[in-house]
Amino acid sequence: MESFVFLPPPRASLSISGISERFPVHRIYCVGRNFAEHAREMGAETPKGSPVFFMKPADAVIQSKQIPYPPQTDDLHHEVELVVALGPGIPDQITAGNALQAVYAYGVGLDLTRRDLQAAAKEKRLPWDTAKGFDASAPLSALVPKETAHLSAQTRLSLEVNGIARQQSTLGEMIFPVTDILVELSKLYRLKAGDLVFMGTPAGVAALQRGDTFTATLEDVVSFSGEIV
Repeated sequence: MESFVFLPPPRASLSISGISERFPVHRIYCVGRNFAEHAREMGAETPKGSPVFFMKPADAVIQSKQIPYPPQTDDLHHEVELVVALGPGIPDQITAGNALQAVYAYGVGLDLTRRDLQAAAKEKRLPWDTAKGFDASAPLSALVPKETAHLSAQTRLSLEVNGIARQQSTLGEMIFPVTDILVELSKLYRLKAGDLVFMGTPAGVAALQRGDTFTATLEDVVSFSGEIV
């Protein structure tokens, strides 16, 4: 039995709709610029050939209704996203034909971004990990097992802030669908059960202020609400 010089922190985990057991989080992968309109609003070209990836720490996930406004920023932005949770059925070699075997559940989440830190890093051509990978930067709904989450190209992804629509699109507008993303990720990393993949955000990203309330929705699948505090 392993022993440690001090007690390890608790492992990040997520609630699952309909069952008491929790989903243990291994890694969080994120896809950048996966909606053409969002790429354009950020002043970037639409990706060609391969998707853009970055990561957040596993313990960036949060399912509290109160989301803390992070330090060292005056420009916190929301990015609503489809989230894919991987389970134990990951094929040894992921292909377009078998990629969905790796999927355990779906959810809807926010990729929170310290936009001012990201802009400053981009201007200096430096990494922008501090803009994306901070504490509580990945608010997430309960996960819904794929057997009961019926997604299609027409499934709508949306975000309201203070009761006003900010972001909305359909999954069919993603440049790279879930199967393509999993294939490309598997070329770069050894995907494991417990991995989460944030699939990119539609246009309409904007600032959040302390006291703002939000509702993120994956149509007919799951939604969650919270407040920036």
